[in-house]
Amino acid sequence: MAQGSSARPLLAALEQVLQGRASALLPVSADGDRRSTMSVLRVGEPIDDDIALVVTTSGTTGAPKGAMLTAAALTASAGATHDRLGGPGRWLLALPPYHIAGVQVLVRSLLAGNVPVELDVSTGFDIYELPSAVKELGSGRRYTALVAAQLAKALTDHEASAALARLDAVLIGGGPAPRPVLDAAAAAGITVVRTYGMSETAGGCVYDGVPLDGVQVRVANDGRIAIGGPTLARGYRNPPDPDPFAEPGWFCTDDIGAMDDSGVLTLLGRADEAISTGGLTVLPQPVEAALRTHPSVADCAVFGRADERLGQRVVAAVVVTESCSPPSLDVLRMHVMR
Repeated sequence: MAQGSSARPLLAALEQVLQGRASALLPVSADGDRRSTMSVLRVGEPIDDDIALVVTTSGTTGAPKGAMLTAAALTASAGATHDRLGGPGRWLLALPPYHIAGVQVLVRSLLAGNVPVELDVSTGFDIYELPSAVKELGSGRRYTALVAAQLAKALTDHEASAALARLDAVLIGGGPAPRPVLDAAAAAGITVVRTYGMSETAGGCVYDGVPLDGVQVRVANDGRIAIGGPTLARGYRNPPDPDPFAEPGWFCTDDIGAMDDSGVLTLLGRADEAISTGGLTVLPQPVEAALRTHPSVADCAVFGRADERLGQRVVAAVVVTESCSPPSLDVLRMHVMR
């Protein structure tokens, strides 16, 4: 099913498939290479009867794999989300409905017995539509899900940020949100819930570091995160080798994290982005987060560069804050080491 600006056809189709009255769905972007995706994911070939949705996911290889999600996994995720947030409500759909985060807004709406208010994001995220969209949600509990870049954009406009502040929760996923964005959202009175998850887990399954009810999280000795529980996909339609679903009941991610004694998970980075330097392993994300707290750093990227002595050298590319002088290397080193 190609999905453009309206999610209504997908919402109706999802309702049918969740009730077991239709075959599995493969939502794809109207702008994407549908023919190639449908061929690789073997559309038209047999699939288990209880598979409700195949969500395209590529990871680092670029080859679509297709996470196979059952109706039970989708509804378990939606139900656990409502339990964590304080109950069902009405949702604002501000993400593409062919991605898992958008799909889950639709599933949660179906479980709540209502229809989401939809922003057309096919040509971009228009923050000036937020106030009227939030007003259209009406009374009762109200939610939305965004990525960090959308939240940052909304914070540039008083009326848009005030509209988000009227919601009971704004779920943020799609990658870690920069600390300055989170701080600005808190100052604006926006109730942000940081989520961690992926297509393979039916969307966000860890909220503010705490797994949703029923979700299991395991951190290996090397820091790699594995996830189990009722929201887990059945596997891939086009599985790679090695298969992250090889261990029954678990999905082995490429993410690195740490879990404290109280069961709170902290995401540290990705295994495939780790920098090996002088016998040490450095994850770029914590270094980037530290650099961004310097007042002269507007943004940055940390990566490894080949080095004859160390194997790799840790390098940072920095965007200097407007009206600030470029900080010296020594200043930034001292700042990161604090």
